[in-house]
Amino acid sequence: MRIKTFSTLTIAVFLFLGCEPKKNTVIETKKTDTKTIEQPKETPKKSEKVISSKIEKPIVTFVELGSVGCIPCKMMQPIMKEIEEEYKDQVKVVFYDVWTQEGRPYAEKYKIRLIPTQVFLDKNGREFFRHEGFFPKEELVKILEMQGVKK
Repeated sequence: MRIKTFSTLTIAVFLFLGCEPKKNTVIETKKTDTKTIEQPKETPKKSEKVISSKIEKPIVTFVELGSVGCIPCKMMQPIMKEIEEEYKDQVKVVFYDVWTQEGRPYAEKYKIRLIPTQVFLDKNGREFFRHEGFFPKEELVKILEMQGVKK
């Protein structure tokens, strides 16, 4: 009985310690990626799709983090397009495909747990609201209106 317990404990400790270098590598990568993604960029990468035209000072930036292969993410595409068209002078809409190598840093930057995730940033770039999963347009519009966006 003691041998089985000792063996199980030894294997558990070995697995735990064996995973530790991988965790450190990911953390180091996050630090590097964060520096890279915070720099201003001129043109969107493959994983980034800026849906809105360039708005000088948007009231809200609506960031959609998902993937082109995800069904709920696909369901969000027409909603993002409608928001972009109806609120084009007030809301900047951005999509990141986080399943690509180029989009992965944004998943880390925004610390998403699942896709799709919608992150709403105020005019100063600070997050004021977040939602996970499919987000119906009616509910999304309420969040925009809370920040002063008008139809």
